[in-house]
Amino acid sequence: MRLFVKDRKFYASLASLTAVIALQNLITFGVNLADNVMIGGYSQAALNGVALVNQIQFLLQMFAGGVANGIVVIAAQYWGKRDIEPIRKIFAVGFWLGIAFSVLLTLVAFFFPSQTLSLLTNEASAIAEGAKYLRIICFSYCIFSVTTILLGTLRSVETVRIGFYVSLLSLVVNISLNYCLIYGHFGLPELGVEGAAIATLISRIVEFAVILVYVGLVDRKLRLRLRHLLGLSASYARDFLRSGMPLVLSSTSWGIAMSIQTAIIGRLGEAAISASSIATTIFQVITVVSYGIATASGVVIGKTVGEGRIDDVKAYAKTLQVIFLIVGVLTSAALLGAKQFIVDLYKVTAESAALAHDFILVLCVTVIGTSYQMPVLTGIVSGGGETKFVLFNDIIFMWCIVLPVSAVSAFVLKLPSVVTFACLKSDQILKCAVAVVKVNRYRWIRVLTRSEE
Repeated sequence: MRLFVKDRKFYASLASLTAVIALQNLITFGVNLADNVMIGGYSQAALNGVALVNQIQFLLQMFAGGVANGIVVIAAQYWGKRDIEPIRKIFAVGFWLGIAFSVLLTLVAFFFPSQTLSLLTNEASAIAEGAKYLRIICFSYCIFSVTTILLGTLRSVETVRIGFYVSLLSLVVNISLNYCLIYGHFGLPELGVEGAAIATLISRIVEFAVILVYVGLVDRKLRLRLRHLLGLSASYARDFLRSGMPLVLSSTSWGIAMSIQTAIIGRLGEAAISASSIATTIFQVITVVSYGIATASGVVIGKTVGEGRIDDVKAYAKTLQVIFLIVGVLTSAALLGAKQFIVDLYKVTAESAALAHDFILVLCVTVIGTSYQMPVLTGIVSGGGETKFVLFNDIIFMWCIVLPVSAVSAFVLKLPSVVTFACLKSDQILKCAVAVVKVNRYRWIRVLTRSEE
């Protein structure tokens, strides 16, 4: 079997989906980067507080993204059959699931902000600044979930450009309001960390309004309406629980694990918190292509399975693996080249800057593994219909290996922060061995669609 298939439509579809999704992800992470950089120029305590709250946002993002991915895995196969009604029914299940989780998270964040953040660090200044930010930003959680799930559903039918435009508008609004509200320009009050929260909340409201207008007035593929949310189908709910829920649980588990990682780093001192925030933020921005191609691969593979072209699915899987490795090497080089520029943007201590450089060097190695195993497992394998494997794989590596080893490194052996950070990221390399065996056995190809209600 050839490493590179001769199929122009495959490459065109993959490239267009990846480009738009990567740009959308870049802009989405750019909102967090704008908050981090502009707050980082305001004060280190404010930066640390926002970094802690971003871990709660990350948990929500993982849950909503997991719901969206669960929808995509099933809906992309229906899209291959050009069967629209089941996609609407699957969306309704995901919508109510996202609403339930985001409402719960909002209530916890609003009524117990300091207690929630104290789970992540014992630095009083970071908790105080973070609590101010959290009590405002939590009101964006429900609309963020719905926006994410709507955009995921649109991606399943290869409608992706609207996500880019929505995210671009959100970024412009966020940066503009950050400039005005954090520092008090144009006659507005200097609100610091609270100004950053208000700016982000308004930008989330704007992107939500735009996507609602698009879905209601412009989209001609799904034609989603309010009535589609009111009639939940038990059979499609079971389909989502069976095939989509493992991805939701996997993403949520990952989000919780990242919060625990933050808690470990958060007890290594203010310098480690700042360095981790800087390194993680630049990592998220640099890896947008890897995450974009993972999502695009899931759509392409799922659609091809739905069309019944199983031989093409196998050929695509071979080609995609090579592309993933190329992306990983290029991403590593970009991360290495950009690290000095990014660190210089932050107003942090010399110790924090030095640690940030060390943390980024660790990520330059692990990003190659991330760029291979993550799209293989969440893109190809999950897109092909095998969704439980990703959940089990994450539980074993993250909860049974990475977190215990990292805790021992930090609190028992008291090794340097960079060693603990390397332990926290080690699963990105370890998972590669599992991914290469799993994907090349082709036992993950499964049809998830129904022939009738």
